[in-house]
Amino acid sequence: MQKKQFFTVEEIKRKLEQYCVYQDRCHKEVEQKMGDFNLIAEAREQILLSLMQDNFLNEERFAKSYARGKFRIKNWGKQRIVKELKFREISAYNIKTALQEIDEKEYLKSIHDIAIKRNQQITEANFYQRKQKLIGFLQRKGYEIDLVYKVVNAIVEVKQT
Repeated sequence: MQKKQFFTVEEIKRKLEQYCVYQDRCHKEVEQKMGDFNLIAEAREQILLSLMQDNFLNEERFAKSYARGKFRIKNWGKQRIVKELKFREISAYNIKTALQEIDEKEYLKSIHDIAIKRNQQITEANFYQRKQKLIGFLQRKGYEIDLVYKVVNAIVEVKQT
C-alpha cells in the first residue's frame, strides 16, 4: 500500500508553476491537476489567482499557442481547433483571437497540400467514392465544408482528366 503524501499550499503552488512552465495550460487543465491534491476551495482559489497574477496561467496565450501548434503540427482546420478550445472552456473572445494567429494564405496552402497528399494515398478507383473519402478526411481534420468541396473538386477533377 502506498503512503499518502501531504503538501503545503506553497509546495502545491510550486508544482503547479512547474506544470504551467513546461507547457502553456488552460484553467481546466490546472484545475484537474489541482484535483490530485485534494485542496479546499479557498486554497484552490488562492493558487489559481497567484498563477494568473504571476502570468503562469494565461488563457489568451494558451489559446493562441494551441491554435498555432495544432494548425502547424497536426494540420487541423479552424473548426476542429474551435471545437477543442470550447471543450477546454476557453472564452469566445480568446477563441476568436487564437484563430487570428492562423495566416489565411498558409491555411489555404495547408488544406491544398494535405488534400493532394491524401488523394495520392487513396486507392479507391471509383471517382465518387474517392471524392467522398477525401471529403470525409478533410472534414475530420476540421476544415470548413465549402472550402473542402472547392479543394476536392479542383484536385480530383484534375487527376481524372
